[in-house]
Amino acid sequence: MKRLMIGTSWKMNKPLSEAMAYCESLADQLPQLLHPQVQPFFIPAFTALHPVSEFFRTRQLPCLTGAQNMHQQEHGAWTGEISASMLVEAGATLVEMGHSERRGAFNESDAAVNAKVHTALRHGLRPLVCIGDSADEKRWGVSVETVTRQMKIALFGVSAEQAQQTLIAYEPVWAIGEHGTPATPEQAATIHHALRQALCTLYGHDAGQKVPLLYGGSVNLQNCAELVTQDDIDGLFIGRAAWTADGYCAIVRRVVQDFINKAQ
Repeated sequence: MKRLMIGTSWKMNKPLSEAMAYCESLADQLPQLLHPQVQPFFIPAFTALHPVSEFFRTRQLPCLTGAQNMHQQEHGAWTGEISASMLVEAGATLVEMGHSERRGAFNESDAAVNAKVHTALRHGLRPLVCIGDSADEKRWGVSVETVTRQMKIALFGVSAEQAQQTLIAYEPVWAIGEHGTPATPEQAATIHHALRQALCTLYGHDAGQKVPLLYGGSVNLQNCAELVTQDDIDGLFIGRAAWTADGYCAIVRRVVQDFINKAQ
């Protein structure tokens, strides 16, 4: 059975006091729910990254922490940015890059994402590369071409071994946010299948099958289990439905009960 990555990014939410209250609530609930086939991960704001990482370590919670962005340069005069070595020192094991909000609001290009992927891998961080199609691209019928292009550029120059340490999160732009419309499991499966085929073409069948493909975009308690039943969906990257520990744990519980336990 595939191992599921189930995580959430808190975006620009949860100052330190709220982040630690979330962690305390998580520690009360998650150990009773977890299954060996589930790998939780959390991506807090930079100000909470080290305390959250230390909390998970001292409480022996098997949760990974990540950062929401990273500069591709190792160091230098990049005011307001943060480097890979700083993230590692703060306890991060993942780093998110290429989210549609950063692509749109901060002009983050495919080439910049590729540079960040290589920097992250050099420092032992797992890149979490977000890709997605807009509502117009969906309407024009070019969703597969759009996300495949984004993924292939992000992975340019990345070896098969390195690719298996990289997470790809398909987040349709039309599905994310407070007013997003979730992709149906069938829509998500179609895109993920195309991405899997592209990965197998790039790296060969065996290696291509081992690159985790996550779905994100209005994931909720109602659709989470059906999404992970799709062959090429290896996990969930959850938004506001997991911004409370209760909400996150409810989704883990649903996935374990309605998918993992039934599949065994």
